[in-house]
Amino acid sequence: MAKPIVAIIGKPNVGKSTFFNYLAGSRISIVEDTPGVTRDRVYAETNWRGRDFTLIDTGGIEPESEDIILSQMREQADLAVTMADVIIFVTDIRQGLTAVDKEISLMLKRSNKPVVLVCNKADNFEVDKQSAYEFYNLGIGEPFPISSTNGIGIGDVLDEIFKHFPEGENEENNDEIKVAVIGKPNVGKSSLINKIFGENRAIVSEIAGTTRDAVDSKYENEHGKYVFIDTAGVRKKSKVKESIEKFSIMRTLLAIERSDVCLMLIDALEGVTDQDAKIAGEAHEAGKGIIIVVNKWDEYEKETGTLEKYKKQVYSKLSYLSYAPIIFISAKTGKRVDKIFEMINDVAEQNAKRISTSLLNQVINEAIAMVQPPTDKGKRLKIFYGTQATTKPPTFVIFVNSKQLFHFSYQRYLVNQIRKEFGLEGTPIRIIVREKNEKGV
Repeated sequence: MAKPIVAIIGKPNVGKSTFFNYLAGSRISIVEDTPGVTRDRVYAETNWRGRDFTLIDTGGIEPESEDIILSQMREQADLAVTMADVIIFVTDIRQGLTAVDKEISLMLKRSNKPVVLVCNKADNFEVDKQSAYEFYNLGIGEPFPISSTNGIGIGDVLDEIFKHFPEGENEENNDEIKVAVIGKPNVGKSSLINKIFGENRAIVSEIAGTTRDAVDSKYENEHGKYVFIDTAGVRKKSKVKESIEKFSIMRTLLAIERSDVCLMLIDALEGVTDQDAKIAGEAHEAGKGIIIVVNKWDEYEKETGTLEKYKKQVYSKLSYLSYAPIIFISAKTGKRVDKIFEMINDVAEQNAKRISTSLLNQVINEAIAMVQPPTDKGKRLKIFYGTQATTKPPTFVIFVNSKQLFHFSYQRYLVNQIRKEFGLEGTPIRIIVREKNEKGV
């Protein structure tokens, strides 16, 4: 089931970030009493009534502003509106209805998206809620008075948002592997996709992806059926480099969410950059299968041992992706591009792999025999047993006598032993630790 996207929109300094942080459950957005402090979107995954959704916090909209920062914030908010399934329009009940609120409401009406109108800062709820009635004049439905600071009225807002969530999408063809081509701008994403589709001429169909400004392309060859989620169009004609990066990250996050396998493209000439690390980290955190694709290898100056040395450099900078295979290609010439399909198949299979409880516990017991679990103040960690909870990525529940004793280093050791026995190349592994005396265990 696809996760709905909910965008929080409003003019500066109405409390959008406080509202976002309350829903997200942590202080993610910077909250200051200064207009324009949230200058780009912040994302969080959250849940209401059993439905996961993605929350986007935006900078405030000043419709007529020529200030470059406010202009960029408006551009970002426009993109968030385009990609959202539901929009939360936040106003300030203390300020009352303003001309800017009216301008924003007109923009939101043109989007034809469901809008939930929120009147924030109703801290003295019984008194302030009377002031919400004037917001009916915006013509976008019932205003919901809330206090983000005190958490008042937010449940009603979430219930209203929930009503507008799209129905769960039908499961897509299980024979198709969804592949997101990710990476920073100008790394060769579009060149790779053009090489695949342009030379092999095996396009089955081009389908509209979503209303979120993505295009999916179906592709079939002797290796199987694929859907390529194209993030190559993220480049915008803008003189502001920072703005390009923000667009890139937003589109990439959505592509990652919908994929089975991510092709993480790196420019061989530039090496791994901070932005590469950030994008790759999103795929890792999302639990997707990952292949590191080093592009423009034909332009890289080589000598004996160059390839292995380059691999070490990549793994050094992306240490959390030590499980991901690396392939060196040239999207321009097509060299080794055909090898990517076998890797995609292998990684997708490993990401969806299921291991029987008996085999898993055999490996765990052997690992314990080789390296004893840690002790603390005379008390030793006991691992009772493990079982696989789910796939995509392979997720294992390990039952122990004490969570505190199950240190990260020993968890990492067990993960390495599981990989050694079962492969699981190209996929993250997640460990959930449970104490045997926990309720429901």
